[in-house]
Order: sequence, then C-alpha cells, then structure tokens
Amino acid sequence: MTLAQNSQIFPTDLGPLNPVWAELILGAVLFGLTFLILAKGILPKINRTLAEREDAIDGGTERADDLRSEAAAIRAQYEAELAEARHDAARIRAQATEEGAAAIAAARAEGVREREAILASGHEQIAVEREAAERDLAGDVDAWARALAGRIVGEPVGAERS
Repeated sequence: MTLAQNSQIFPTDLGPLNPVWAELILGAVLFGLTFLILAKGILPKINRTLAEREDAIDGGTERADDLRSEAAAIRAQYEAELAEARHDAARIRAQATEEGAAAIAAARAEGVREREAILASGHEQIAVEREAAERDLAGDVDAWARALAGRIVGEPVGAERS
C-alpha cells in the first residue's frame, strides 16, 4: 500500500501520520500474541517465583520471631535459675556464718572451761606446795628463831640450852 491508497481510506490527509491498515492489523495481532505469551507463560512463573520469595522472607521473619521469643523464654528461665542459685548461695553463706559463730562460741566455751580447770589445778597445786613449804619452814623457823635470839641475847635459847 502506498500513501495514495491510504488517503482514500481516510479522507483527511494527516501526512506521515496516516496509518497503514496492514501494519496496524499486523501490529495488533503481534501485540496480542506477545501479550498472550507473557500472560499465560512467563508472568505466572514470575509471580510464582515472587510468591516463593515473599513466602521465604515472611517465613524467615516468622522463624526469626519464633527464635527471638524462644531465646527470651530461655533467658528468662536462665535468669530465674540464676536468681534461685544466688538465693541458695546467700542461704548457705548465712548458714555457714551461723555454724561458724556456733563453733567459735563452743571453742570459746571449751577454752574457758580448760582455763578454769588449769587455774583450779594450779591453785590446788600452789596450796599443796604452800602447805608443804609451811610445814618444812615451821620446823626451820623455830630453829632460826632460836639461833637468832641466841645471837641477839648472846647465849643459847630454847632447846639448844640443855
């Protein structure tokens, strides 16, 4: 078709913008075929791939949220166990302190008893030794007193005079 034939179909002359019917129909048929191929063949695959990616992303996000909540639960359990362990440790320390204080008090009481026993034994021994010393000295004191009196008087006094 030439430009002259087109001018017969369209009574107005648009110059180079006058459509050629054969090209217009061929373009419409090729556009329709291209649209059908894209709509029925390629676009479903693209949409399926995009849906799979979106599902993987959403599933990953859900799994991450599940892991976060599980980690938070584990951390809460750990902190509860740690608090319980600290409480037990404080209780054990308090009990050990009480037992230590009781042991110190018992050792102190035992030390006081031993000291009292040693002091009593020492006092008894001192009393016995004092009595023995007094008995020994009692006889000697008489002799020393007579000797001293004899020196002072100048002649023997008491039993030595015979």
